[in-house]
Amino acid sequence: MKKKTLLKLLKISFCFILLCVFCIFLSHKLVQKNAKEKIFSETKNIPKNKVGLILGTSKTLRNGQINLYYKYRLNAAIELFKSEKIEYIVISGDNSSKNYDEPTDFKNDLIKAGIPENKIFLDYAGFRTLDSVVRIKEIFGQNSVTIISQKFHNERAIYLAEYFNIKAVGFNAKGIYGKYGLKVQLREYLARVKVFVDILCNVKPKFLGKKIKVE
Repeated sequence: MKKKTLLKLLKISFCFILLCVFCIFLSHKLVQKNAKEKIFSETKNIPKNKVGLILGTSKTLRNGQINLYYKYRLNAAIELFKSEKIEYIVISGDNSSKNYDEPTDFKNDLIKAGIPENKIFLDYAGFRTLDSVVRIKEIFGQNSVTIISQKFHNERAIYLAEYFNIKAVGFNAKGIYGKYGLKVQLREYLARVKVFVDILCNVKPKFLGKKIKVE
């Protein structure tokens, strides 16, 4: 009797693992396929948009070194603006505590690079990609946007944007490969599954608030 129970549990566990693997694979492929021809790595090919949306990340790592995801997103936004493919930049990131402020870090470095301060807008409630995408429409009034992040992140953000009836393209910041980027890339597979979980559960941004006119 115990042997039968054990075999049954093993079969259930095996089926559950297979289901999880299938969901991860399907989510990945749907997000990836949807973004085809909507993501760009060169400014000459990307269509113009009024607003570029930087998806925030921390400026430094725990060891104090510069976060390359931050550095490359910053460089991508500067390149896009100076190529006149966007007129304004909205930086959406986490400012959940006094000592952690992703949007302001980006803003300061953009200004140092010659981007006029009046062309930069900050979204302090971009706690998740979903929040950033929904808020660019509901708070900043944009129905079309250029998303600025790494390719994998742009693909996911575009899927969310289109679900919320936002026309979006992505400008790919330089990617991170090897050991440095492996953890993020593995985590991305689960993040893509969560896209569909959030859609099914009708998840909303943590905060909305007063509208901000971008001009």
